[in-house]
Amino acid sequence: MAAQMTDAHRRFLQVLMSHGIMEGSEARKLHRRCCEIHKVYYAHDKLDDFISTINSHLQPLFMQIRKGMSEGDGRAHYALVNLAETEITKMASDYTENELELFRKAMDLIILSENGFASSTEILNLADQLKTKKMKKKEAEQVLKVFVEDKWLSERNGEYTLHTRCIIEMEQYILSNYQDVARKCNICHSLAIQSQVCESCGIAMHLPCVRKYFRAQTEPRCPQCNDFWSCDIPGTSRMDSQSPSKTGRAEKSFILSPRRC
Repeated sequence: MAAQMTDAHRRFLQVLMSHGIMEGSEARKLHRRCCEIHKVYYAHDKLDDFISTINSHLQPLFMQIRKGMSEGDGRAHYALVNLAETEITKMASDYTENELELFRKAMDLIILSENGFASSTEILNLADQLKTKKMKKKEAEQVLKVFVEDKWLSERNGEYTLHTRCIIEMEQYILSNYQDVARKCNICHSLAIQSQVCESCGIAMHLPCVRKYFRAQTEPRCPQCNDFWSCDIPGTSRMDSQSPSKTGRAEKSFILSPRRC
């Protein structure tokens, strides 16, 4: 039998819905505040149990609060996911057909890239090739800005990647539609877009997971096949000072092959 839903749970859900996604520390603060306001028992280490109660009541509505990780810094995030709509069509009520087509093309570039990023130039060059309705580059720039504001894309130094919200919400869609390249991190078992790949066995690891895993190792060896990990370890090499376009990207290639470091 599911635990009872209280006003504290309802308030938490309402705030999360308004944000779309929330960083772990913010979610913990919200958890405490909701419990204090509605005088419900609070324990600092029971956030996941608190969310499980909400999820048990969301299940008949095909909704779920899911936990994911920022590929940039490894921090936990929570997002409300609509399980009944797993494809990009869930965005259809917010965007026009040609805006959605631009998003799909940007997603293709990002997922099929060597390092999980696509430059603004690469994306904007596709604006006048849309089948639904061609876009001018100025218009496409504004659409990309909206995708960033709505937390579907992230931008850094003119390079775009999938926002944590997008990865959490569309994990199953991406795994199904990009089977030859999409893979889960060997450490945290979440979808890995920005990742390093073992040259011997092909497993992938998020950069924060790479950093954390090899911190305790005297010699960097693959956790799967035990071969030497030839990629630069983030935080221990020149890699961290490079821009996204140089962190492990060889010449741009859209061959369906694993990302290499």
